[in-house]
Amino acid sequence: MNEEHLHAPSGAYALNALPDDERAEFERHVRDCPACAQEVRELSATAARLGSAVASAPPAGMKQRVLGEISTVRQLPPALAPGVSVPQPMSGRGGRLPRLVLAACVAAATAFGGVAVWQHQEARQAEEQAQRAEQRAADMARVLAAPDARTVTSGKGEAKATVVVSREENSAVFLASGLPELPSGKTYQLWFADGGTMRPAGLTRTDGGLVMEGDVGDATGVGVTVEPAGGSPQPTGTPVLLMALPT
Repeated sequence: MNEEHLHAPSGAYALNALPDDERAEFERHVRDCPACAQEVRELSATAARLGSAVASAPPAGMKQRVLGEISTVRQLPPALAPGVSVPQPMSGRGGRLPRLVLAACVAAATAFGGVAVWQHQEARQAEEQAQRAEQRAADMARVLAAPDARTVTSGKGEAKATVVVSREENSAVFLASGLPELPSGKTYQLWFADGGTMRPAGLTRTDGGLVMEGDVGDATGVGVTVEPAGGSPQPTGTPVLLMALPT
């Protein structure tokens, strides 16, 4: 690395993108060049700040566009005839690239890393969701297949509900069909009835099945009410469905 280009690699150095020999030579230069040392600190801080923001989703199709352009970018400079030289870009400090150009390089490299991190997070979230779905299915199957499972059904208009309860498993499954669509900000809430007391047992907005939350215990019935999104500690309206549990 000749003296004319000693200042140039600060951006590549901040991204740890220099070969070992050039990295060692640039580190020796930085020890005696306060301007380069300051620029490396600023670019490294910029890369760190950009890296901490990777939770924001990249633009749609960004990865495909970048990969599609790679094949059109020259990897090596063209061969020159002997004695022909190429003018070097200048910014007033011995051939150093303009600060905005270096910052753009840092930002681009960090963004590509952000795409990889974002994809990893998406894959991990999908895996976690699949695991939760498998666990819910296994819990439901355990109740439905229990030797002591008992069923009770109730209906009101087109809305139908079935509860399968297993005292041995101390759990119950709620199955529904034909539930009227609710307005925004409302949800169906399930309840276990313990005598005259109602305790929350889960939320749902659609038809289907779910394992009710909490133990069956000594519950004698199950109710369904319409509540604000997020549920309520106690029913706020008349149950839309109410059924007694088999003993």
